[in-house]
Amino acid sequence: MKILITKPDKNKTRQKRHIRVRGKVSGTAKCPRLNVYRSNKNIYAQVIDDVAGVTLVSASTLDEEVNGKTKTEQAASVGVLVAKRAVEKGIKEVVFDRGGYLYHGRVEALADAARENGLDF
Repeated sequence: MKILITKPDKNKTRQKRHIRVRGKVSGTAKCPRLNVYRSNKNIYAQVIDDVAGVTLVSASTLDEEVNGKTKTEQAASVGVLVAKRAVEKGIKEVVFDRGGYLYHGRVEALADAARENGLDF
C-alpha cells in the first residue's frame, strides 16, 4: 500500500491569505485599496473603492505604455502607470493589498514605484 504525500497548492494557500487580509483591509472613496494580482506572465494593479464596488483606476503589463525587459522592470512600470492614473483622478492616499503574495520581487517593485510617483501607503 502506497501513501501519497501531496504538496499544498500554492494558489489555494495564497487565496486563503488574501481572504484573511481582506477581512482587515478595505478601500473607501477617500482611501481606496490598491490591489495587486500576479500571474506567471503578467501583473495587474487596480485602485478599488470597496464601498461602491467600483474600480477607479487600473494598469497592467498588457497596457501599451508599460516597458521593461524583465518582469520586475515591467512591474515597476505598472506601478508608475497606476500611480500616475490615480493622481490624475485626485487619489493620493491608498491602502495596499498585496493579494496574499509575499512583499518581495515584482510585488515590491510595483509598490515602490507607486510610492515614488505620488501614492501614499
